Amino acid sequence: GEDLKKGDEMKTMLEDVQCAENFSLTENLLQKILVDAKPLGHNQKANNLNLGFGFVYYALVRAIRPKHILVIGSGYGFSVVCLALGLKDNGTGRLTFVDPSYSLLKDGPLKTVGGIGQWNDEAEVNNHFKQFGVDNIVKHYKLRNDQFFSSYKAYNLPKIDIAFIDGEHTYEGIKYDFVNTLRFSRKNTYIFLHDTNLYIREIVRHCGVKQWLELLKTQQGIFETVDFPFDSGVAVVRVLKDKNDEIFESL
Repeated sequence: GEDLKKGDEMKTMLEDVQCAENFSLTENLLQKILVDAKPLGHNQKANNLNLGFGFVYYALVRAIRPKHILVIGSGYGFSVVCLALGLKDNGTGRLTFVDPSYSLLKDGPLKTVGGIGQWNDEAEVNNHFKQFGVDNIVKHYKLRNDQFFSSYKAYNLPKIDIAFIDGEHTYEGIKYDFVNTLRFSRKNTYIFLHDTNLYIREIVRHCGVKQWLELLKTQQGIFETVDFPFDSGVAVVRVLKDKNDEIFESL
């Protein structure tokens, strides 16, 4: 009986060690994310290693165990890293990252607001994500959204389980990204919309994320929405039915 008890204790210890090995969010990695993935508007607090919304992104991935995540747009890869680390710790899944790597200085404000040309060189992109241990999970497509979505099936990509939309922020831009994401989504896909709380930019019509979110709230029985209006804000939208993109054709 005593030997059996010791055996159970050893098994529990081994399981605890294995669990620790499958959890990426160490103090060192949290610090690296805050410094090198440079979160912009995610309600983060660097002084106490708080990833803010980044913990929400990671937690949702751990909770629902997606097979495929799509991220549209990112300044330095914060959302990509947080979501991909969830996949890594789950032990399964892949992330598709789409960003044409526009730069405000090179391409001008009509192409991008916060772009810094971060994603130009394939080797540098790979090394950037390698420092977080997710380079074998993230696949970057240096494409405009229209180029990417028109080739989605040609890339043989699966349906989207989680999407993170942070690309062109005008009302027409967010509408395009959302509707096309829906084309490759399904019931119980979760879609993040970043920058729902840019009050001044919404007033001058330089951002339409909040306006789009308000429209989604009117589509009862089709979407569920939760908004976190802190810092730049983020909302998560749950798709309740299959084949929803056609409902926006008249809008």
